[in-house]
Amino acid sequence: MGDQTITPEDKRILDALYESYNIIADDTYVFICNMKYDYSRWSKELVETFGLPSEYMYQAGKIWEEHVHPEDRQAYSEGMEAIFSGKQSGHDMQYRALRPDGEYDLCTCRGTVLYTEDGKPDFFVGAIRNHSQKSHIDEVTGLRNQYGFFSDLKSYIREKTPIKIGMAGIAKLTEVNEAYGYDVGNKLLQNLGRYLMDNVTNRGGTYRLDGSRFAVISTTQTEEEFAQLYYDLRAHYRKGIRYDGRDYSIELNAGMLVLDDFNVDDQTVYSCLNFAYQESKIHKHGDLVKFNQELTGESKERIEKLHAIRSSITQNYKGFYVLYQPVVEAATEKLIGAEALLRWKSDEYGVVPPDMFIPFLENDPLFPELGEWILKTALNDAKKIMSYVPEFVINVNLSYSQLEKPDFADKVLHLIRESEANPEQLCLEVTERCRLLDMELLRNVIVRLRSRGVRIALDDFGTGFSSVGLIKNLPFDTIKVDRSFVKDIEEDELEKKLLESFTGLAGIFGPDVCVEGIETSGMCNIIRDYGVHSFQGYYYSKPIPIEDLLEKVKDGAECFAKQ
Repeated sequence: MGDQTITPEDKRILDALYESYNIIADDTYVFICNMKYDYSRWSKELVETFGLPSEYMYQAGKIWEEHVHPEDRQAYSEGMEAIFSGKQSGHDMQYRALRPDGEYDLCTCRGTVLYTEDGKPDFFVGAIRNHSQKSHIDEVTGLRNQYGFFSDLKSYIREKTPIKIGMAGIAKLTEVNEAYGYDVGNKLLQNLGRYLMDNVTNRGGTYRLDGSRFAVISTTQTEEEFAQLYYDLRAHYRKGIRYDGRDYSIELNAGMLVLDDFNVDDQTVYSCLNFAYQESKIHKHGDLVKFNQELTGESKERIEKLHAIRSSITQNYKGFYVLYQPVVEAATEKLIGAEALLRWKSDEYGVVPPDMFIPFLENDPLFPELGEWILKTALNDAKKIMSYVPEFVINVNLSYSQLEKPDFADKVLHLIRESEANPEQLCLEVTERCRLLDMELLRNVIVRLRSRGVRIALDDFGTGFSSVGLIKNLPFDTIKVDRSFVKDIEEDELEKKLLESFTGLAGIFGPDVCVEGIETSGMCNIIRDYGVHSFQGYYYSKPIPIEDLLEKVKDGAECFAKQ
């Protein structure tokens, strides 16, 4: 056996057998060996996981044996010899298999021999289960879960298969669980999962992700058909479903993405899809949001850029840098602080505007790691300025994804100690998007940090509906009035009245007021009369590198009075 080259017809039969077994091989790696030629086809996922030379291999058993742990190798070798010598018609064994990173996974291998009509061994077929891998089936709905989703997504990217991907989720499922119990919530999830299976299965894959979110992947539908699938789904659940004598009307949110360029990885695709989903949830009242031209005027190039930016986080933050925009005291125009602003550039894409990538990254699991790098960089840079401006305060922006981490406050305090900075000279800026967080969680984080001296600012004050509620319920040191409220203040009486109301609210609740977007001396003179504490804007300085800021302060802090 194994001393000939397999014929095209025998290879066709081998492939047909492999495909038929692979359909029912959930959570296992299938292998099929033509015993006459000792020629095998193995699962592509297994080949990649363990670094095997190819999906198709001669003498695959010998190749695989080199990956088996030395202590398990003899038993494996004896088992394979018994199969190919005809002493056994199958095997069921466990062993440890070596991955390319040097770690071993525990595997169970089960196989059986298929014989010809005259009793000769024909094929050895089986499956390997990697016990280090998570199950791909969701226990609540029976759909493939997020591990299955990523496994399939990687395959589509690897095979360069154009697909449409959708993410849909039940709005306010948490409230349903709290009001009626988790049994009702699970029934709603099961109902939605069944609807997707009934209406999508023959046109694509369906998945239950985390929480209330589901995903659909289609290789055949047009964009219009794919979008219509969601609107039919939303209309169905708006009519309501009945469970246990009660009617439930369900609202949904959804995002979609067309993947036809493959210079990206699965995590970047997921983050883009999640960004579109969040846009639907927060800004579009559940309408389907498509991640491409409709958002930015770009399509493939945008996803490629985001992939490059995201990859930079794992490459020692290559391409990221921080600029600093000065904050001056309103009364004296002396430098009292600066806001740290993240930027990214590369040789291929140049400087990418922050509005293009920061909202995307805020939904990515890597963002808290990047946030720590920004904070650490800003604290160390600020020390250079503090030698000349002792009361200098560095402002650093936060995202809600950082604040929701249970160890966030501990990490901030650790970075302060590590940089030997004064906590009172750090101001963390949160935005109105923080309303998405549990208010008690946010309060606990803010109170703990302020108790250690860290200042907290509410950025973009006035741009959302919850500004007053936030400053009423949370202890801020500063509110930063968004530039959109003062850009025409020299001519617009309404803007003056709005600013007066903002400073009045601040007077009631206690925080100082910083006004952003100062561009002219006339704006300064008008705004100063409203009791504002500080200014920030291009009139004083655009965002600049720390070296340029240091050069300015060396010339005297009052250099910011006029530009």
